Amino acid sequence: MTPDRALATAGLALILALGAASAAGAPPGPAIRVVDDRNREVVLAAPARRAVTLAPHATELVYAAGAGDHIAATIRGSDYPPAARRLPVIGDGTQPDPERVAAARPDLLIAWQAAPAEALVRVMDKLGVPVFYSDPPTLAAIPDAVERMGVLFGTEPRARAAAQDMRARLAALQARYAGRRPVRVFVQAGLDPIFTLNDSSIVSDALRACGGVNVFGQAPVVAPQVTLESVLAARPEAVLAGVSRPEDTPRNLAAWRAMGLPAARQGHVYGIDADALYRPGPRLLDAAEALCADLDRLRG
Repeated sequence: MTPDRALATAGLALILALGAASAAGAPPGPAIRVVDDRNREVVLAAPARRAVTLAPHATELVYAAGAGDHIAATIRGSDYPPAARRLPVIGDGTQPDPERVAAARPDLLIAWQAAPAEALVRVMDKLGVPVFYSDPPTLAAIPDAVERMGVLFGTEPRARAAAQDMRARLAALQARYAGRRPVRVFVQAGLDPIFTLNDSSIVSDALRACGGVNVFGQAPVVAPQVTLESVLAARPEAVLAGVSRPEDTPRNLAAWRAMGLPAARQGHVYGIDADALYRPGPRLLDAAEALCADLDRLRG
């Protein structure tokens, strides 16, 4: 089946499903209005009860807001919290399957990047299914995102409590490390070839909370490829990498030592769970706390 035919079939199925749900539903209450991370006002007639999430961090935000039971389906890779692993899967983040989305009978689609979801979003728009874009740019935006999920799902008390706890932890982190000596850090986003991240990434925002300085923070693109010579010339005191397994960190350390990085000779190569570090969700605060502790030990 061609993509256009699949979208048309999915659209018809969704129209029928939404029509049946509307006929059986209760009278509408006051509209719910929330501004998303693309500065669009998203309007729901009632709290979402069958959402589809198109990014792992969005799934984590919904669970943090106390609304995990209202996720009808998600994408491959949405694996936290453990309950998320039992959710139906509608494809991956780059190619969500429109027929599977339709089968989930969504009343809300939570997307991340516009391009991969473009075709699916067009169908949702035509069918009147609200689309909310979630992409928190900073640590401080994560508790805000949790609160907005609480509004979308009608779980405001639980979402507000979770957000307040996150804000308190972030404030404590910033207060603790505000006066500490800055530490120059290379953010390793890839090793062969070598990639890094600039200051527009949320990882750099976590670094700033710890008193860290991204040595490639002023790079003109978010994830530039860099040379070994440029890394050595930047004189980082530490290397930070997202890792999938505990054994990845000693491998990174050995690789940087072999490449002659002085920070590696002193053992200052740190690994943090990649999902926690790179997803703009609640666990990034855990990652920031671990990162701050690592950098503080380096200061001595």
